[in-house]
Amino acid sequence: MPKTDLFEKGHKKSEAPLASRMRPETLEEFIGQKHLLGDGKLLKRMILADRLSSLIFYGPPGSGKTTLALIISKMTGAKFRSLNAVAANVQDLRTIIEEAKYLKEEKGLSTVLFVDEIHRFNKAQQDVLMPDVENGVLILIGSTTHNPSFSINGPLLSRSTIFELRPLTEGELIEVLKQALKDSERGFGKLKIEMDPKALTHMAKTASGDARRALNALEVGVLTTVPDSSGVIHFTQAVAEESCQRRIVYYDRDEDYHYDTASAFIKSMRGSDPDAAVYWLAKMLYAGEDPRFIVRRILILASEDIGNADPQALVLASAGLQAIEFVGMPEARIILSQLVTYMALAPKSNAAYLAVEEATADVEKDVAEEVPNHLRDKSYAGAKRMGHGEGYQYVHKFEGHYVKQEYIKRKGTYYRPTAFGYEKVHQERLKELGR
Repeated sequence: MPKTDLFEKGHKKSEAPLASRMRPETLEEFIGQKHLLGDGKLLKRMILADRLSSLIFYGPPGSGKTTLALIISKMTGAKFRSLNAVAANVQDLRTIIEEAKYLKEEKGLSTVLFVDEIHRFNKAQQDVLMPDVENGVLILIGSTTHNPSFSINGPLLSRSTIFELRPLTEGELIEVLKQALKDSERGFGKLKIEMDPKALTHMAKTASGDARRALNALEVGVLTTVPDSSGVIHFTQAVAEESCQRRIVYYDRDEDYHYDTASAFIKSMRGSDPDAAVYWLAKMLYAGEDPRFIVRRILILASEDIGNADPQALVLASAGLQAIEFVGMPEARIILSQLVTYMALAPKSNAAYLAVEEATADVEKDVAEEVPNHLRDKSYAGAKRMGHGEGYQYVHKFEGHYVKQEYIKRKGTYYRPTAFGYEKVHQERLKELGR
């Protein structure tokens, strides 16, 4: 078996970190993911019936992906093998595949292969798995924090059922912590610990849905707090705050959590909710997002979703870009907050966006329009001989600096200003022009 097997017994369990010792070993012990493991839910039925197909567990750290694989390894009648994609290579895969073929042909036994961090496999490694997953030699279980739609090959993905795990709720994390405090074999049940309920709540909040992080904070607090004369460890809120230190916000800089947060940020501004928009801004900044990325999103929104309803939005966003470059963090966050709250409360219109989208669609699907002769450039030699520019009417020679003339042969309306904000002025102007 490859040395990368995740479930090899390499050390005493009593020496392992609390999070490892408290890893649930049965479905009954597992906390969270009720949408997958509640009564009658598909994943629970598959595990209990030992009728597995290839699965992908997708979710944030500490949500239980590897734990579920461990539980399956104890419950399945199939041969169970595991690899970590960071350390495994193609030869490791081929070794397991050859063993799986032998077990299938000679003993009629299926093999379940768990690949932790499967997004780390490159295309060639994923391709090695494909034929044997397809013909049933291997049942694949992959775990990943990255959106499988982007990180796993389409053919492999199409042969797997994706189960998305969610961050644990605050209540579920408190339950995890209480379980560790009670358990006298794997947890701290043999110690005298006086736990402040506020300390439990603080650890649950700061863990950001990650059970491992919550248990690590509990372990640090218990092991570093000196008992009183009666042997009691007083686990106060102050101890919890020291144990947790700075709250870690799960936010990958180049994958789907990054884009999900940015999406929520944009949609909150578009939906005129300054409070939600500022929260998502704060989360991105706290997690170390580049302020220039944030301003680029604001610049796009200023045109796409606000447009001419408030022309100052784009001006302000452009000024904000220059300002944050000059000022830098942490003060740049104040400038960003001003931009975000302004954009959220600005009148909204996507008329400019729709105009270019519709015009682009016409350019793509129809024969390209020829430029009318009277609008063509007449500044170069030979243009006059071809009649370029003949009949063009210079608007500034006319009253109101306007004269009606043809600028395109096709008849169509792309720009339809709304009655909101400054676009109402545009709407009235078009009526004046008879359009």
